[in-house]
Amino acid sequence: FFFFFFFFSRGFSKKLEAVVSTQSTGEEGEERCALLEEVELRDKMLKALTEEVLKHRECDPDILEKKKEELITCKEAINRWTDNIFSVQSWVSSRFSIPAKTTAQNFGIPEDLDYLD
Repeated sequence: FFFFFFFFSRGFSKKLEAVVSTQSTGEEGEERCALLEEVELRDKMLKALTEEVLKHRECDPDILEKKKEELITCKEAINRWTDNIFSVQSWVSSRFSIPAKTTAQNFGIPEDLDYLD
């Protein structure tokens, strides 16, 4: 991500190393407190930006393409099952000499059942 460079720039890294070295000696300097506050602030900003990126993850072109492919697969499956229903309805109607409308009513097949485009 582009914002990681902002958070961990060279100058900031050097300041952070200085804070860590003073931490080992136990000194509580004004500069150390300021740098620790800056670290906290940058951590919060990093979390906020990461959350923002995750919110917009669904707009990623790769994910959108994958969803389109899944949608096509689902439509094919729906049409296949619709065809199976019509085949069984036709077979039952011809085998037992029952009108298709009666077969649909007996099996609970909706009248508006049709293939997806």
